[in-house]
Amino acid sequence: MQFQSLRPLLASALAGALALTGAACGDDGGGGSNDAGSDRDAGAIDAPADDGGGGDGGGSVIDAAPLPDAFVAECDPASGTALTTEIVADGDDGIQAPIFVGAPANDRRLFIVEKCGAIKILDDGVVLETPFLDIGFNAKDPEHQRVDCSQNEEGLLGLAFHPQFASNGRFYVNYTEPAANTVIAEYRVSADDPNLADLSEKRIILVDQPEINHNAGMLAFGPDGYLYIGTGDGGGGGDPDDNGQDATTLLGGMLRLDVDGGDPYAIPSDNPFADSANGEEDPRPELWAIGLRNPWRYSFDRDTGDLYIGDVGQRDWEEVNVLAAGSGSGVNFGWNTFEGTHCYPPEVDDCDPTGMTMPVAEYAHGRAGGNPDDESITGGYVYRGACIPDIDGWYFYADYNSAIIRKFVLDGDEAVDPAPGVEYDFGGSIVSFGEDSTGEMYVVDITTPAIRKIVPAPAQ
Repeated sequence: MQFQSLRPLLASALAGALALTGAACGDDGGGGSNDAGSDRDAGAIDAPADDGGGGDGGGSVIDAAPLPDAFVAECDPASGTALTTEIVADGDDGIQAPIFVGAPANDRRLFIVEKCGAIKILDDGVVLETPFLDIGFNAKDPEHQRVDCSQNEEGLLGLAFHPQFASNGRFYVNYTEPAANTVIAEYRVSADDPNLADLSEKRIILVDQPEINHNAGMLAFGPDGYLYIGTGDGGGGGDPDDNGQDATTLLGGMLRLDVDGGDPYAIPSDNPFADSANGEEDPRPELWAIGLRNPWRYSFDRDTGDLYIGDVGQRDWEEVNVLAAGSGSGVNFGWNTFEGTHCYPPEVDDCDPTGMTMPVAEYAHGRAGGNPDDESITGGYVYRGACIPDIDGWYFYADYNSAIIRKFVLDGDEAVDPAPGVEYDFGGSIVSFGEDSTGEMYVVDITTPAIRKIVPAPAQ
């Protein structure tokens, strides 16, 4: 995912108006040095009191499944597959540069992540005036101004709630620090106010970023209770350091951590390199999969546990990868040997797919014969809500640049359009999808700015 320069965005955000027009991840030339690698130190700072997680460092078994949702969707289920959106929050409500939206289980609130460091709560149709968390340039205390959003693909980029958030108040964020590296950190809800977070930070892991792009940004808990963290290849056109195929770096892959089994984390025993000596030339034990370019947005199907990954392409192809629940250890998704199912660079015609997992769906940029406006995938969700039963099980994803919405269902290993000819275009710049606690789906438009709920279209 790549956005237009954020310097004008910052100025306009301060004024309460955004002027961001999408540019996509094409032949990015990168910037800064091309030094490869990731920091092997993962320390804790300002750690909150331990809640009894502990463990022997070899992985823990926890009660990972969220409690059944106490809240049900307030709707009369509608038949049909015609969809539209309705705005639930926008700039008039004080949101600026929204980049993600989500909710913990058993919670009626929506949490809106803003790129420049704040998380705001939408509760019963109202955006609360005081942010739930603010670690950006607007933070009152300079000590807590931790997020740098001055570059295209940097900022506060992701949010994940612990499966037992209702009882332990723990949640995790993915952000860019002023040194331009990626920080995964744990925070907790204030003991005095459920709508405020304690500003004490427990740093889980730091990922060195050699460039200012391809930071990825998503993090999510899987049905196994482990935290999955997607990392980009470190940036620079074509992955010049071959990080996507290098298991000795945290870049270009999917990390899988047990945040309950150690301090700050333990390695799950079934990670493919769990027994690695973790020296400079050894595979990283945190890795679950490799071969990703920029897995900007991914999600777990809340019914099946399958993992859907939208991986942003380089030159010609955008792709969706799917891992069945319980699978994926050691998977190689192919980048930078492949872009989608095609050899990379395209001048190469003898690339070997042996040992690599190909995407289930892909679409082309204009120069490869596709829509000329398609350039940057935004991965989405499998719809599992109750309000639109005819789209149950459909996976939705978008292109940030064109705003075109695509969909498929899996038939074995094949992605099949469940309603050929039914097309959706919600407009704006869809930087993310999101779910509430009942499984209803939202799109995040960073340019309007707005959070829009996907709803049945009125009957014609």
